[in-house]
Amino acid sequence: MVRAMFDFLALAIMRQFVICGTLDLTLANGSGHQLQGRSPGPHASITIHDRATFLRLVTKPDLAFGEAYMDGRISTGNGGIDALMELLMLNSRHWSRHWAGRLTLRFGNCLAWLRHLNPRWRSRRNVAHHYDLTDELFETFLDPRRQYSCAYFHRPDDSLETAQETKLARLAAKLNLQPGQSVLDIGCGWGGLAMAMTECRENLSVTGITLSERQLAHARKTAAEHSLEDRLDFALRDYRDQGGAFDRIVSVGMLEHVGPADVPAYFRTVRRLLAPGGVAVIHSIAVHDRAAPVNRWMTRYIFPGGHLPSLPQLVRAAEAGGLKILDMEIMRGHYAETLLHWRMRFLRNRDRITALYDERFVRMWEFYLAGCEYFFRCQHGMVVQIQLSDDHQAVPESRDYITELETEFRDRLCRNDHSGKKRASAT
Repeated sequence: MVRAMFDFLALAIMRQFVICGTLDLTLANGSGHQLQGRSPGPHASITIHDRATFLRLVTKPDLAFGEAYMDGRISTGNGGIDALMELLMLNSRHWSRHWAGRLTLRFGNCLAWLRHLNPRWRSRRNVAHHYDLTDELFETFLDPRRQYSCAYFHRPDDSLETAQETKLARLAAKLNLQPGQSVLDIGCGWGGLAMAMTECRENLSVTGITLSERQLAHARKTAAEHSLEDRLDFALRDYRDQGGAFDRIVSVGMLEHVGPADVPAYFRTVRRLLAPGGVAVIHSIAVHDRAAPVNRWMTRYIFPGGHLPSLPQLVRAAEAGGLKILDMEIMRGHYAETLLHWRMRFLRNRDRITALYDERFVRMWEFYLAGCEYFFRCQHGMVVQIQLSDDHQAVPESRDYITELETEFRDRLCRNDHSGKKRASAT
């Protein structure tokens, strides 16, 4: 009797969750229920294989859906994970305003500030959790330059390689790179951007810093293979410990790992390291409305310590740090398309990745890539590129220079293959 009452209440709460679209729900006892929202939307179907999972989905949805999917305790029907993710993302926006949603989220996020504290020791551990996975894993779905950040699609049919080359050329153009300058790449990853910048301009001196030992090893190996050790200097170093002054600073996909408490310090550090009249370009995921704690499943299994800042938060922190905003670009659907390319490549290599890890890992990453894609398609996620300086005359007044330099730099990058090697001349 008590069990039946709890099941009834859980089903009633889940009906409240589905405000738009339709969810066909099959419970562990075999009973089927169609949860119909008040407004049109995606049509998804799931089967819940045990009763405990059903109750956790109701009480801890931000954690339980991902755990249940990666453990095989729920399975999708018609529409697969795409329909499920679209339905979850669309309805979670409303759920956060519903009394039951506010209650569960408030309880789950009551200690969120602890998850987002990133002192030096924790930052290194958080980075290792994700970025020190095997090189073979990232090779299965990234482009040859290993750009693990939003690409830029000039046309919908651009390949991932083309779109990533465009992103690199666009960043170099916004930096207004000139021969002989010194450049700092904060969060340099596997060194692809640093390498690309040396292809765009002659005699650059680029310092790249990361907290990932595997990324550092790959970046140094690539620099050595191209005899660029005198121009590319890679180090295992926290950005807070970096010294010197640089003509240009670039940071791609790094600010999301700083944590809300350290965003002001991050921009003060950028200002400290930027030479007078220098230019910095910060490329980061952001949200349109006020920043909120990152989904608990994401911070537990994928990006510990991750935090998505809001645009007002970034603007305030940059200006408080003594920097002037010269240019800002909002990239809306580009990351969704990037993630779709990654997910399709990842799934084409499913057997290979399962052999590296296991089926649970594959399902976890499938949920991660699909969830992030639909976050950008259906919610308030975006990518922002902010151009900064201490001098508001540091770049030309007209933005035409960005287009002109992007074309020039893209042509230079396209003369090489995607790993930085010269392409063979056509015969």
